Amino acid sequence: MKNCLLALLCVLFSHVAIGAASWHVVSVPGVTQHEVHFANRGARLAGTLYMPESGSHVPAVVVFWGAALPTRQFALYKHLTEGLPAMGVAVLVFDRRGSGASSGTMHGTDYKLLASDGVAAARFLAGNPRIDARKIGYWGLSQGGWLAVLAASQDQNAAFAVSVSAPLVTPAEQMDFAVGNLLAVHGYSQADIDQAIGVRHAWQGFLRGSVAFDAALQAIQGADGKPWYGLEFMPDAAVFAKQPENKEWKRDMDYDPLRIADDVHVPVLFIYGGADPWIPVARSIEHLQTLAKWRPNLEYRVIAGANHSMMLPKKVTMAFDHETLLNEAPAAPAYFMVLASWIEQQVRARDHAERTQP
Repeated sequence: MKNCLLALLCVLFSHVAIGAASWHVVSVPGVTQHEVHFANRGARLAGTLYMPESGSHVPAVVVFWGAALPTRQFALYKHLTEGLPAMGVAVLVFDRRGSGASSGTMHGTDYKLLASDGVAAARFLAGNPRIDARKIGYWGLSQGGWLAVLAASQDQNAAFAVSVSAPLVTPAEQMDFAVGNLLAVHGYSQADIDQAIGVRHAWQGFLRGSVAFDAALQAIQGADGKPWYGLEFMPDAAVFAKQPENKEWKRDMDYDPLRIADDVHVPVLFIYGGADPWIPVARSIEHLQTLAKWRPNLEYRVIAGANHSMMLPKKVTMAFDHETLLNEAPAAPAYFMVLASWIEQQVRARDHAERTQP
């Protein structure tokens, strides 16, 4: 009986395998994956290159990370690694320095250094005989959107940049906006929100030199025990008292992405979600409309109903735990179409310019 049962199971499983194989076919065009390594300023960076299986003079995109999405394992990047190679565009996703399989450290780094890692990735791609060095661009989401634009301003060979959900305001202004919305989503009162923003302003004022240490510490101590303080993205009172002059806080707080956007001369597409509680989209668009008057290389699109990750949520939670961030991925059809058509437009423009050059 036991042998008969085993035989029956074998037959059933063989039929399942054969049946499944009969309706599963490989993708066309095919995509190959290659583990790659390259170096930049004290770090050995590890990534995966996704290439169309055939073709030459292939355009390519270097991917930058969101602040809390530093490695290739995050689902956010999957739409790039699956979608763009199907269009004939290579994609390189690499682990941020100090994360995943990349060496180095984030301690003491700044945006310029992180952007230079992406430029190093582009130079690495330019050495691939199948990739067209004149058609390599950058993509990034949130903080990665800042880095994509910054890399394009550093790289004289850049073809384009795509910035997704990256505000054109300082980190200080963006976080005030986000914290206010985050507390509201969690059901806290306007009085709580006002106190939270006031504490942030006291802290920021101290870092800028306009608020005395004692006054900033008192504000932080008065809020540290509140149930919402963990949503402030600020140091607790004990940490602040010991390390009030944190150089990284001070350096990053007033970073000006608007100035970088004004410096870049290659085509740049800014994509925003129409329902993004993390960044002031309306304010960012106002800045873009002003810049675009003398910078025709800058374009923007707003995806109706999309949030910060280009998803279409039924309920706004603003969750930012690791498990949520690991699995979030774009789902707005308009975003996919805008991204694909704009990149194809840039590649065609490069082809046309090359054909018409004397």
